[in-house]
Amino acid sequence: MYTQAMDTMREEGGQPALRTAEEAALQQRFDNRIDAGDFIEAKDWMPDNYRKTLLRQISQHAHSEIVGMLPEGNWITRAPTLKRKAILLAKVQDEGGHGLYLYAAAETLGQSRDQMLDSLHSGKAKYSSIFNYPTLTWADVGTIGWLVDGAAIMNQVPICRCSYAPYARAMIRICREESFHQRQGYDSLLAMMQNGTEAQKAMVQDAVNRWWWPCLMMFGPPDDQSPNSAQGMRWGIKRVSNDTLRQKFVDATVQQAQVLGVSLPDPDLRWNEATQHWDFGTIDWSEFWRVVGGEGPCNRERLAMRVAAWEEGEWVREAALAHSRKQARKEKAA
Repeated sequence: MYTQAMDTMREEGGQPALRTAEEAALQQRFDNRIDAGDFIEAKDWMPDNYRKTLLRQISQHAHSEIVGMLPEGNWITRAPTLKRKAILLAKVQDEGGHGLYLYAAAETLGQSRDQMLDSLHSGKAKYSSIFNYPTLTWADVGTIGWLVDGAAIMNQVPICRCSYAPYARAMIRICREESFHQRQGYDSLLAMMQNGTEAQKAMVQDAVNRWWWPCLMMFGPPDDQSPNSAQGMRWGIKRVSNDTLRQKFVDATVQQAQVLGVSLPDPDLRWNEATQHWDFGTIDWSEFWRVVGGEGPCNRERLAMRVAAWEEGEWVREAALAHSRKQARKEKAA
């Protein structure tokens, strides 16, 4: 997932929202709880903009998990061994479960799952731009596990301390499972780099070259171009800034790449003794905004596949609802 724009406490026309004395007291109590590091539960009072921001972020995170199943699911039937097939099946199943946890957390904020999915299918809701890139070879599957899931973990671990408790609780289990996904991806690449042919090693390097920069974009725009992040930090929804997370990811990944035996496609990548961090090159943010705006390599394909799956699964949902109604009638009659 990547960061969301945060609403400001303003009405139409940019005028400050007017509050009653009771609303002001509730707001003050909420602010005090946030300052104290308390968790906010679903039934607690919260500002409308806090609720809207959470709903947008959690639903987008859920959409990303569900859409993220597609590029890897494409390789289940073509995995090179039974072991790799079983691992990939388990991973894709995990991603579906993550989406369900997150939709359930978002529903506590007052919007139904059907409404959230309708927003996704109509193009109103976003999901992570990283899932709009193609998986051209088997090495892409391992690279997604290593780099994409690695970046996701870096992003998501701080959310385990999110001020909204249902979201924080969901993230604890998700992060545990994502750590296995990252290891699985790295192990797959390591097998090819240590025991593979020259063609397989070249395939791994090509995948890393294509995924590196989009992964750095996953953390969101630079802090000085993300003015609404400050409100997210103030509310405790966001705990670490985009640039700080991106730097931590680079620092960790450079060392992993050295062990793996691949090079990262950045001629400006070098160790900075003064900062004790790895310096890296300039990210092409025009590509990021182009993909977010719907013009990525696979935007239309991914959305079309999600809509088709939803429509083809209608009979299953209808059957489940019919069974539920039947069971309810039986229980009532008893």
